[in-house]
Amino acid sequence: MDTLSLHDPLFATYVIAATLMILKAVSMSWLTVVRMMQVKGGFRSPEDLKKTPLNPVPDPKQLEPNERVERIRRIQLNDLENLPFFLVAGFLFVLTEPSLLLARVLLFGYVASRLLHFAAYFTARTHDTRATLWTMGSLILIFMTGRALFVALGY
Repeated sequence: MDTLSLHDPLFATYVIAATLMILKAVSMSWLTVVRMMQVKGGFRSPEDLKKTPLNPVPDPKQLEPNERVERIRRIQLNDLENLPFFLVAGFLFVLTEPSLLLARVLLFGYVASRLLHFAAYFTARTHDTRATLWTMGSLILIFMTGRALFVALGY
């Protein structure tokens, strides 16, 4: 692979998967705000208690943790802990020039595992369910980085 181009189906596959994960991560911030507005709470900063058009009746209780808002924040934190590794690992993996089928299975498999993990977390599934979905994505990352390492070492 001499140059990276979106005309290359292998690199385009990575770009699609990476873009989906970035959009998913960014959407979590919006979902947090939506939840905060729905419950009129879960705010974190004292200045959020100022009277504004979006908060016409401030109440000190709005600074107390709200489980509906905190759940979204935990999902977002999980994304922030995992997605940077995917973005780097996926890129390094693509540089190893795997088959297009293998790349699609792994890259889109990771995306699917993260979307299913989100659904499980959002709907308050057990830790076992979430851990299983996280493990699927983690194993994909390990495989992709392992392959990148072996190819870089000349194996």
